[in-house]
Amino acid sequence: MGEFRIFSGTSNPELSKKICDYLAVPLGRAKVKTFSDGETQIEIQENVRSKEIFIIQSTCCPVNDNLMEFLLMIDAFRRSSAQRITAVIPYYGYARQDKKVAPRVPISAKLVANLITMAGANRVITMDLHAGQIQGFFDIPVDNLFVAPVMLDYIKTTFNGSQLVIVSPDAGGVERARAFAKRLNADLAIVDKRRDAPNQAKAMAVIGDVAGKIAIILDDMVDTAGTLSEAAEALTKKGAKEIHACATHPVLSGPAVARITDSVLRSVVISDTIPLKPNAVSCDKFKVLSIAKLIGEAIIRSHRGDSVTSLFV
Repeated sequence: MGEFRIFSGTSNPELSKKICDYLAVPLGRAKVKTFSDGETQIEIQENVRSKEIFIIQSTCCPVNDNLMEFLLMIDAFRRSSAQRITAVIPYYGYARQDKKVAPRVPISAKLVANLITMAGANRVITMDLHAGQIQGFFDIPVDNLFVAPVMLDYIKTTFNGSQLVIVSPDAGGVERARAFAKRLNADLAIVDKRRDAPNQAKAMAVIGDVAGKIAIILDDMVDTAGTLSEAAEALTKKGAKEIHACATHPVLSGPAVARITDSVLRSVVISDTIPLKPNAVSCDKFKVLSIAKLIGEAIIRSHRGDSVTSLFV
């Protein structure tokens, strides 16, 4: 296989630069312009004929603008006779709309997969999909990487393992929390949220012993931080000594940063799949871990045809 080149959309330039630095390759030259009516124009400013192309773009806020830019970049490379195009998507927008939850609604995660495939992508590398079955929405190969190796290293070097309890903030995240607890040889707890009657306050029940322990709430993303802050409060009432949170994607929409600032959480550890908003940068509770090495390894192994199995924990 010939030479490979890395290009970046405008959603997460810092992560793209870190990945290029890790791989010791220059970032490809592409111009992204926006016309006055909102249309996006892409211009690839170097020869990519018969080269393998990796395009890095998180489809985060503004989701639709970043997604459209991504699709246009893929199409531009396809029409420029690139040999193979890999869509590197650190954060896959629309992932939470992966099934019909009411009549007459779209399955948006599947539609986005179709768009990426039809635009011309030959392969996808992504990170911590909200639902693993989204891999099956694509008719092209998908490598769904996990931030677990980076998070586990941080937890092991930062906290006293004998006092740890890994907490799932809801029933849906139990499998992820159990896997972390097993690798850390830590206890497991679950926060169960329910309403006793419509329009009444939520009751947060903690399943598991957290008294006197360092509780780490584990989730795949932090959006409005409502569940996260409520879970932290419930753990405090059950006697947890310290409460921290770890999540892959810092979506941080609406009142999220204010809720985290005002919460009992000591720290929130997140990755750089999405750039932090200015109000989050100024909040000292956030700790950002980079996934550049993880994605960089996946890119070079994909290019060489090597296995990526060892990147999974």
